[in-house]
Amino acid sequence: MSTQEFDLIVVGGGPGGYVAAIRAAQLGMRTALVEKAQLGGICLNWGCIPTKALLRSADVLRLVRDAGRFGVTVGAPQVDLPVMVARSRAVAGQLQRGVEHLMKKNGVSVINGHARLAGPHRLQVTRDSDSLMLAAPHIILATGARARQLPGLEADGCSVWSYREALQPSALPRRLLVIGAGAIGIEFASFYRALGSEVSVVEMAERILPVEDAEISAHVADSLRKDGITLHTGSRLKSHRRVASGWQVELEGASTETLEIDVILSAAGIVGNVEDLGLEGTAVKVEKSHIVTDRYCATGEPGVYAIGDVAGPPWLAHKASHEALICVEKIAGLDPHPLDASRVPACTYSHPQVASVGLTEAQARESGRDVRVGKFPFAANGKAIALGATGGFTKVVFDAGSGELLGAHMVGEEVTEMIQGYAIGRELETTEAELMATIFPHPTQSEAMHEAVLAAYGRALHI
Repeated sequence: MSTQEFDLIVVGGGPGGYVAAIRAAQLGMRTALVEKAQLGGICLNWGCIPTKALLRSADVLRLVRDAGRFGVTVGAPQVDLPVMVARSRAVAGQLQRGVEHLMKKNGVSVINGHARLAGPHRLQVTRDSDSLMLAAPHIILATGARARQLPGLEADGCSVWSYREALQPSALPRRLLVIGAGAIGIEFASFYRALGSEVSVVEMAERILPVEDAEISAHVADSLRKDGITLHTGSRLKSHRRVASGWQVELEGASTETLEIDVILSAAGIVGNVEDLGLEGTAVKVEKSHIVTDRYCATGEPGVYAIGDVAGPPWLAHKASHEALICVEKIAGLDPHPLDASRVPACTYSHPQVASVGLTEAQARESGRDVRVGKFPFAANGKAIALGATGGFTKVVFDAGSGELLGAHMVGEEVTEMIQGYAIGRELETTEAELMATIFPHPTQSEAMHEAVLAAYGRALHI
């Protein structure tokens, strides 16, 4: 078997892998990317992008239902689920073809098949009826992660769903139970409730969106309940059994109810794709299904690196892409800054949206810091009032001594488009003084970001 030689090989074509391949090619490396399914990975094909397309349909539906408040008279809107799903799949397909174009444009050799380490600096790629050997001094594993399957509740495409089934339903479930109240679970709960499903959410933690600031979680919980979503926090499934109409589920914990459910959607975490990669016999270390790396994404095996979801939290596409740049540039002999997870923003595209970066108020206080906290409601923001989007608020946390921006948290209309301002501030190590001196345009919702900073120092102007 002949061997194809490269400078760098990437295994996995998601937002970490394809970005790594592009950057390597830009730096003059002969680069190959091995992908066994579709370029773009889960994020582009079955995650970030298609879910946002569906959530956009839900936003339009809500806006049409509320049109009369804006002086627009329309008939009662009708949900066309097949069209929504088709549009979502078309959006994913368009972007997937875009990644293919980028690979060609940058001269990356794309190889379809399953890759396994086959000795130092070597990969064996198995395809339908043959295999080939690749070699490179540097191999980046970007194999991603998959949904965790709960025992007895494995996705069957009918009455038990993972995110894949939830993205392309054949019919709207009348009664939906979402297991897990993280970002994925809450996004799907928002979508299906907007379309008319009776939605219940069960979460083992004491609150939904448990990694977010407690005040943000509380606000979202209130909003979801007003929308008709039932939340069972501090609870778990005690038992479940199939019945003619779907499932009978018994809860234990804070909730001890028995629910009749048509479809169960499992959003209870993810598992790293570390199987069948040829890691056995290497110095690559795996902990809790994720590959252990140093701050430049190197594993314990010389010449082998790991980025993205397979390398652990935060499980976010933009974190994977940034790790790709760090890893490749370090390989190329440049001097990139290692990843600081506290500077990675997070977004939840529920109704309302949530966005955050840095420490929560509780985390800042637990670290022993003396903190200043500022909040400003969108109800006092002119643009938000004009849009009819007055729910939610902006919250910032500062170190009282140094003025360092420790964290920022937002909930409300399109806050996911605004959090990058605070993310830039964190990266530039800005203080309250620079943020106060920054001129925010009027009228914009971003003015609430400025006012929250002012509020932390007793200087808010519009409340």
